[in-house]
This record gives sequence, structure tokens and C-alpha cells, in this order.
Amino acid sequence: MSSSVWNWVVGQAHAVTQLKQLANGQLHAFLFVGPEGCGKEEAARAFATVLLTGSDDFGSRVADLVRRGSFPDVHEVFREGAAVDKEEAEAIVRAASTTPTESALKIVVIHEVHLMRDSAAVRLLKTIEEPPERMVFILLADQLVPSLTTIASRCVTVTFSPISESDIAKSLIADGINEASARSAASAAAGNIARARLLASDSRLAERLEAFAEVPYRLDGTGATVARLVDDLFAHLDTATEPLAAQHERELVDLEARVALTGERGSGRKALQDRQKRQLRKARTDELRTGLAAIARSYHSIVTAQPPHPDADDYARAITKTHKAMGSLGLNANEELALQALLLQCPSLRMMARPSAVN
Repeated sequence: MSSSVWNWVVGQAHAVTQLKQLANGQLHAFLFVGPEGCGKEEAARAFATVLLTGSDDFGSRVADLVRRGSFPDVHEVFREGAAVDKEEAEAIVRAASTTPTESALKIVVIHEVHLMRDSAAVRLLKTIEEPPERMVFILLADQLVPSLTTIASRCVTVTFSPISESDIAKSLIADGINEASARSAASAAAGNIARARLLASDSRLAERLEAFAEVPYRLDGTGATVARLVDDLFAHLDTATEPLAAQHERELVDLEARVALTGERGSGRKALQDRQKRQLRKARTDELRTGLAAIARSYHSIVTAQPPHPDADDYARAITKTHKAMGSLGLNANEELALQALLLQCPSLRMMARPSAVN
């Protein structure tokens, strides 16, 4: 495998081909659209590296710093609240107005612009239409939403597809993960390559999924039982972030070693720590979402059983409520209270034998 920054991007051959062509142009605004975990973040950093250096060599200092979010001329913007708001848009405009410090370009990468408020989109539109000299915007969105229509019309759109389980498994195997673990992680990751990499080193995945899947069989209609279940589930979630926390510790050790060796100013320590906090919060939310899917599957096994269960409609409604709860995660809601509220509405399967299909 060649030492190319494009190797950071898994299973997106069409998008990578398009980006290679775009890197030779003089355009200033790009919109990367694709589902969470599809690799558009990695593609943005690879693309930024090529724009800055004119090379796809991932062994360069610039490539290393860009990939770790520490290069001064690549400014990554992450939402702090439920959505990118007007104040954050103002900060982006100010950042865009500064000149590059080390390179011929300054690049601003804005994450999750599908959650951008209309007021923020309006504030950014003029800057994206008429950016300062030597300025490039890369916008990342899980999907196109109405608030992005006008901004999207000013950008070159690059579409990313969901990553197949096969491509994820191949990537994990290439990273040294044994085939069984790679395929199991790829299956559980729902197309999210970053999550698959964490799950591949997680020995407690099966235990957590089992704990969530048996929840409907432990409900008894009382708030006390729901409270105990939620406490148990969140204890499992605490273990889910351990592989990521260990990865973060290694990143910090590597950073400190590099700083001690080179005395490099602006090493990006705070940026790294801030990004790690966001990653931990998101990993926990992703794990809760996976757990809720296991709860939904428990009800689904009853709804689809033959002959039909007389309470199948109640269980179908529980599936709908569970999926609605999954969709609300990650928007700064109190996830513990949200899970309690959901389970208080879910019917009990306590008197039923649990089908082997959900184990």
C-alpha cells in the first residue's frame, strides 16, 4: 500500500477520485455529504493536506499535524451546543479573516453543518460566497437539509456512501485485527468505520448488547425497576468508553514525547484534549444508540413471531418509541432521563420465554 493520505479514507473510491481531480482546481468551497462514520472527516483532512502541500504523502509533518487537528492553518469547527449557532458562525467568520501562518492557504473545516441554525447559515453565506483571499471552506454534513440549500449552491458537493461491512472488515484486518473480531465489529458498527475500530478491541461488546436485549424481559411496570435497569445499563456504558480512553492516553503520551523532543510551539495539546472530550461523549452516545437497537430487536422478535401475539401492536409501538429515542440522542438531552422515560413507556415481556434469535 502506498504512503498516501487517501489511505485514511476507507471504501470511498468514487469520492476520492473526485477529490483528487478537485485538488488541482482553484475552488474555495466544498460540501462533503454522507452518513456519520462514512469517512468524510478523514477525507476532509486528506484533501486539506493535498491542498496545502500539493502532495498526498502522509509521511510529511503537515500531514501528521493535519490528521491530528494540530496544524495552524487548518481550523476545525465543532458545534458546542445542539447546533452551530450565530455566535459560532461569527467566530468562523473571524477565523476566516486571518491570514495563513505557515502555508499559502487557510482552510476551515466545519463539522455537522446539517445541524446549523438558519441564522448561522445566513451569517456564513456571504463569507462563503466571497471568501478572503487564500481561504478554503470544507463543510461536512450527514445530509442535505433545507437550511443548507443556499450554501450548498455555492459549494462543490462530494457525496460519500455508507461503508459496507466488507470494506470495514477488510480495513480492520489490514490493521492487524483477527478476522472473527473484525467481522463482528464491522457488523455492530452500522457502517461507522471509527466505531468499528473501537469495537474491534472491545472484549465486552457482547456482554453489553446482552444487557440491553434482556431489558424488556426485566421490566415489571414499576419505576423502581426502571431506575435499577438504567443504573445497570449506564454502568455498562462506562465500560464502553474504556478502549477510547486508552487510545486517548496513548495520544497524549505521544504528544508529550514529541513536544519534549522538538520543543514545538503550538503543539495542539488543548485542541487534542477538547477533541478527546467530544469523542468520549459521542462514543457513549453511539453505544447507547446501539443498546437501544438491541432493545428494539427484542420487541421485533415478538412482533414478527407466528402466530401473531395478541399484544403485537403494543410491542410495535415500543419499537417506534425506541427508534424515536435513538434519533433524539446526541442533541444535548439528558440521556439517563431519556432512557428512564422510554422504559417507563415500554411494555414488559417478563412472562415470555426469550427467543434465541435475540441472544
